Amino acid sequence: MSTAAYVPPKVWVNDTENGGAFAGINRPTAGARHEKELPVGEHPFQLYSLGTPNGQKAAVMLEELIEAGHPAEYDAWLIDIREGDQFGSGFTALNPNGKIPALEDRSGPAPFRVFESGAILIHLAEKFDYLLPRDNPARAEVLSWLMWQMGTAPFLGGGFGHFYAYAPEKFEYPINRYAMEAKRIFSVADNQLAKTEYLAGDDYSIADVAAWGWLGAIVRGDAYGDAATFLSVHEYTHLARWVRTIDARPAARRGRIVNTEKMRERHAAADFDTLDPAVLGPIEWKSAP
Repeated sequence: MSTAAYVPPKVWVNDTENGGAFAGINRPTAGARHEKELPVGEHPFQLYSLGTPNGQKAAVMLEELIEAGHPAEYDAWLIDIREGDQFGSGFTALNPNGKIPALEDRSGPAPFRVFESGAILIHLAEKFDYLLPRDNPARAEVLSWLMWQMGTAPFLGGGFGHFYAYAPEKFEYPINRYAMEAKRIFSVADNQLAKTEYLAGDDYSIADVAAWGWLGAIVRGDAYGDAATFLSVHEYTHLARWVRTIDARPAARRGRIVNTEKMRERHAAADFDTLDPAVLGPIEWKSAP
């Protein structure tokens, strides 16, 4: 790439050779790119996902439901976004946005789709009356923090994560811009968690399920190389306490590895019994807040 100052053209033209980790799959159009039907298992819920921070949300929620005794058994099928699985005809029929996770609810007389991670969390929480209060103001508080997470994730991933770790070249302005926003997001959470046990109050909720994958990965030092050091995450002690609290939940530990190399597919609770016990043990931290 040229180091000369970039001057945008009058009309943008698709550039599929711009480099970066996802250049091979990024396109300015939506819809299926190839024919591929989705597999279907025997359980009431069919999850199509990948163990990214967004993908973890649905699996963690389903595992939390099962842990609490709800009939939420599910099959989890891996959608490899680096290979373009999300652009198969079956997946785009389930989620026209072509993003993981997507869920098919087959528990009633007719199957129906639920796409976008926040919508999946709300759907499951309402279906089983779990991790989402029925009444305000508690319900409004949970939904507010859930939407906060949905709105901030692109700044952490597509913003900071992209320019700091994935872009083909490093540029000071976008890295500074999104590092500032990432730290502001951490500060919002840390300030709240100085006052409450969980994001929306003293009870664990779908807001925590949604935020844990994103915030936890960076605070632990799992995401974007040495981003934890770069962003001085040791400053956010209340956030770190919250991450460790959720790290200790057995359901969160299970959901975290679904649709990853540790468990590419999940079709029964007994699947976890085949793993090395260390896989579901304490989650390693590379940073030390």
